Amino acid sequence: MTFLVPLVVLIPLVGAALALAAPGRGALQRGITLVALTASSVLGIALMFIVDRGGPLVMQVGGWAAPYGISLVVDRVSAIMLAVSAVVLLAVFIFSIGQGLADGDEETPVSIYYPTYMVLGAGVFNAFIAGDLFNLYVGFEILLVSSYVLITLGGTAPRIRAGVTYVIVSLVSSILFLAAIGLVYGATGTVNMAQLQTRIAELPSDLQLILNLALLIAFGIKAAVFPLAFWLPDSYPTAPAPVTAVFAGLLTKVGVYAIIRTQTMLFPESSVDPLLMVIAALTLLVGILGAISQLDVKRMLSFTLISHIGYMIFGIAIATSAGFAATIYYIAHHIIVQTTLFLAVGLMERQGGTTSLSGLGGMLRSAPVIGVLFFIPMLNLGGIPPFSGFLGKVGLFTAGAALQTPAAYWLIGIGALVSLLTLYALARAWVLAFWRPKPATAAPAGPAKEPTKAPSTEALRLREREEAMIERLQDAPDAAPTQEQRGIPRLMVGATVGMIGVSLVLTFAAGPLFGYAERAGEDLAEPDTLASLVLDGDHPNGGSGSTGAPEEAPNG
Repeated sequence: MTFLVPLVVLIPLVGAALALAAPGRGALQRGITLVALTASSVLGIALMFIVDRGGPLVMQVGGWAAPYGISLVVDRVSAIMLAVSAVVLLAVFIFSIGQGLADGDEETPVSIYYPTYMVLGAGVFNAFIAGDLFNLYVGFEILLVSSYVLITLGGTAPRIRAGVTYVIVSLVSSILFLAAIGLVYGATGTVNMAQLQTRIAELPSDLQLILNLALLIAFGIKAAVFPLAFWLPDSYPTAPAPVTAVFAGLLTKVGVYAIIRTQTMLFPESSVDPLLMVIAALTLLVGILGAISQLDVKRMLSFTLISHIGYMIFGIAIATSAGFAATIYYIAHHIIVQTTLFLAVGLMERQGGTTSLSGLGGMLRSAPVIGVLFFIPMLNLGGIPPFSGFLGKVGLFTAGAALQTPAAYWLIGIGALVSLLTLYALARAWVLAFWRPKPATAAPAGPAKEPTKAPSTEALRLREREEAMIERLQDAPDAAPTQEQRGIPRLMVGATVGMIGVSLVLTFAAGPLFGYAERAGEDLAEPDTLASLVLDGDHPNGGSGSTGAPEEAPNG
């Protein structure tokens, strides 16, 4: 079954090439993209079952045995990341079809959008199956180059400014990552993660710490952890709704995944775990405090995205199989729920003409379906039982409590507080956008109308409180003027409903999925098995795969 491993990357790349060869033929490009992403989703889900029952799959590209060649690895962790990412890419793609058909592809020109979108998916998938640091770097660069195009679609001034910031930060993180790879290679003579597991352990402790911190800084920028997350709130919200949704759901999680891989494979006895605890606490607190102060819903969600990365760093810092298991489950939950919320905000923007809470209101009467589509993932992200957000946090808190350390107990308290503050920020946005009456606007000139009944004293006080609260909030620096109300295509609603359905699967099937995450966490806690499989081909089902070239590399 190892032949399935490279298909993960080849399917979207071939789809991108075919779509690029058909410029101006939107229907054909959409069909190619739909087939490619559907196949990737089916393949990702199939790989989850295959590796769970039969063990990890390893493909030695070109038949060159590790560590001389390129190793592609799919284990339980990478399989669930592949499956969730492919499903999200497919759902957001369907959402973008609805937007493109309704708006004439003004926001997402198909000749560029669809091929670039599939290249982005290929980069994400390649990062998840990379068995060496340099191939991981290649995966990052593929997804980053495509994201440079997607984040500036439309060519508006705010998007170009945000794109410049995003490109500069991404280039800096890539340079740091490449420099870290150079340091690792200079110290060990290899970049294969399986071989690095033994060679790094032989290095002096101070050199191990330097290499560990170098990789953490590079991945921390990509994962948007404090204090390296300053770029995210000004970059993601300016992009078109589908691009913002897929960026928020996936790109930072690739950075988190890289941290998980390097901490478990390369630095299993890391001395930076206490530092990760501090970073997790600061990421949780600073992110949610930023969210509470925002008037724009997209920026608010961007800050909650930063905040909830702190939960994942907390799970990594626990450094036990239980902590890894809860982290894996929480990553899957957050990818799905955060993407769903951004899709729902895209619907709100079409209905209300803005994402600023000062201009929204009364939408529960005019668009009750959108109200429900925002309300359900809002409860999920806020950690209300029995949703997956609650289950993931309980798993993290239970694993943290098992450490029985003051730092873990402090983080559990901070995590519980941040969960409540997340629910507060989202619920306030829901009330202002859906529950309260729409703000009054200047009446157009015309014949005099009959005087309306004056509002009651209680209504006036309530309105004054709302206005005072809104005045204390910070609006987006590049807030766009209110647009005309646009129709809501069924495909956009259907894609959002589908994502809510996927999020509910994490709840209804929490037992089997958390069991899968526990087995994946045990794999991460015992990386020797995977390392021996990559290096020796000691596969429980008969060996790893190759493409048919010689099994041994030439000497020298």
